[in-house]
Amino acid sequence: MHSTRKLRFVAVMVGGVLACAPLGVAASAAATPPNYVALGDSYTSAPNDGALAPGAPLLCLQSTANYPHIVSASLGASLTDVSCAGATVQNMTTSQYADQPPQFNALTSSTQVVTLGIGGNDNNTFVDAIVDCFATDALDFFNIGAPCKAVFGSTFVDNVSSDAPNIASALNGIHQRSPGAKVFVVGYPDILPQSGNCFTSIPVTSGDVSYLNNLELTLNGMLRTEAAANGATYVDTFTPSIGHDACKSSKVRYVEPVISGSSGIILHPNVAGESADSAEVLAAMKAAGIS
Repeated sequence: MHSTRKLRFVAVMVGGVLACAPLGVAASAAATPPNYVALGDSYTSAPNDGALAPGAPLLCLQSTANYPHIVSASLGASLTDVSCAGATVQNMTTSQYADQPPQFNALTSSTQVVTLGIGGNDNNTFVDAIVDCFATDALDFFNIGAPCKAVFGSTFVDNVSSDAPNIASALNGIHQRSPGAKVFVVGYPDILPQSGNCFTSIPVTSGDVSYLNNLELTLNGMLRTEAAANGATYVDTFTPSIGHDACKSSKVRYVEPVISGSSGIILHPNVAGESADSAEVLAAMKAAGIS
């Protein structure tokens, strides 16, 4: 009788293990990599920061060293990166090039994670500010005043403010197409020093460095506000990049200068900058429960 009870006990235990086995297999199968879609402009696509991403339109200058590729590799995510150099918020819903359909076309109901890095090209804000300030400051070798600010005043920050409804609309468009996705709005990194200037690398006076810094802070502030108001998480890449601006040496900087740059394209993140951005994005995702 004692032996019989032992056999029954073993049989029950083995049966229980076998009964649980399918549940374990099912749980393992359910842990599939997240479906991640990256949307954005050149600060996301990262021109000249490495090999061109296979399959991406050539004019988008999308690099395999950009933060979406780094983040997706770390997460083991399934990545669809449609970021494209020169993109505006309008290119979320309209084609940028013949071979670059609207970026929102990449969104589906099964998309689980979305990053959006956009706004700098809207209203030509960055390009106009850079070109206009270089033009007004080019001969100011003695670093006198803020000629660009004197001429253009609030023009550029007004452009940023007027773009806020467009960013809000884009975020709502993401939620409509991918209602189950967690959305992250990625801000712009620190481009210029917090004080002073480096005229031989970036021909802008110290006064206008402050003027342009305020513009970027205004843009990032608008993106943060719209993210909070429209169900998204803002990722601050500006604060962590302070001290790594385009005036620093090639061993320190995250952004390339206008003159004597060593990689990437001018006033854009280099490989180190994209890597630093990826760390902030990844941290935000993990804090949101994505792993």
